[in-house]
Amino acid sequence: MTALLGHDGPGAAFLAAMRADALHHAWLLAGPRGVGKAGFARAAALRLLAGDLPPEAGLDVPEDHPAARLAAADTHPDLRTLARLPKDPEKPDRDLARAITVAQVRSLGQMLATSASMGGRRVIVLDAADDLERSGANALLKSLEEPPAGAVFLLVSHAPGRLLPTIRSRCRLLRFDALGDADMDAALARAAPDATAEERAALVRAGGGSPGRAMRYAGLDVAGIDRALAEIAERGDADNTRRSALSEALAAPSAQPRYEAFLDRAPASLAAAARRRTGLALKTALDGYAEARDLARTALAQSLDPRGTVFEMAGIVARLASRG
Repeated sequence: MTALLGHDGPGAAFLAAMRADALHHAWLLAGPRGVGKAGFARAAALRLLAGDLPPEAGLDVPEDHPAARLAAADTHPDLRTLARLPKDPEKPDRDLARAITVAQVRSLGQMLATSASMGGRRVIVLDAADDLERSGANALLKSLEEPPAGAVFLLVSHAPGRLLPTIRSRCRLLRFDALGDADMDAALARAAPDATAEERAALVRAGGGSPGRAMRYAGLDVAGIDRALAEIAERGDADNTRRSALSEALAAPSAQPRYEAFLDRAPASLAAAARRRTGLALKTALDGYAEARDLARTALAQSLDPRGTVFEMAGIVARLASRG
């Protein structure tokens, strides 16, 4: 069951409910960002729409199944996905609206007021429910309070505590945890087949259990950034040579993605060092982490000069070499 990589528990619970004909009308898929909740929701939705498959199929639906073909073409009449819309149709992956609007939720009305076009279930995926504006959340609540027969709602949430308590209370919870290293490696091997073993290991570290987060770093030589930080932390940089070289490498406009990755990885390296230390060395690492975290936030928010920012950040990391 490829959709269940690292999430056997939620998958087993969902499939058991399907097989027992005890499927709840609303499911809350809750857990850290980027661990696969949205992918699971899409797979679960497709499995619900392809209701003629044998139990042993799990959540896998063959690509040539009619439901799969319609979903791939975004033309399945019984499947709707609500997400933040792009402000600019020419840039569908950037500059998204702030929220899923009440108008989007109300657009479900006709679909929910009629029987399923293909004789099975109707499935609505919200990715993510956290993005609902207040009026949209209230509009959704009405459908959850009086669910139409055969309709199933799959709500993806990175922060379920922010949802209306009345929405949470009407959903069955499926909790998704961060992936372990083995599952992370398997997910990344699938998502980035050309990555070397060293780069994949660096992506596993950078992802923190989230394949989605890890893939933000793909192709940015995170392994090289980690090596440079580790060398500075171990040997220091008394003559500024290492910091200067790193600053030059990350200062060019074309290096902006790597620069942003560096701003993530430098505080993370200090946090990792803190976990291995005690006493005064621990305090040095913790103080450095707090300073680096604040610098990273300020650097992007205020568009600080990358060259100076990298030099300053690497200097914070270099303090680890003092062991005090």
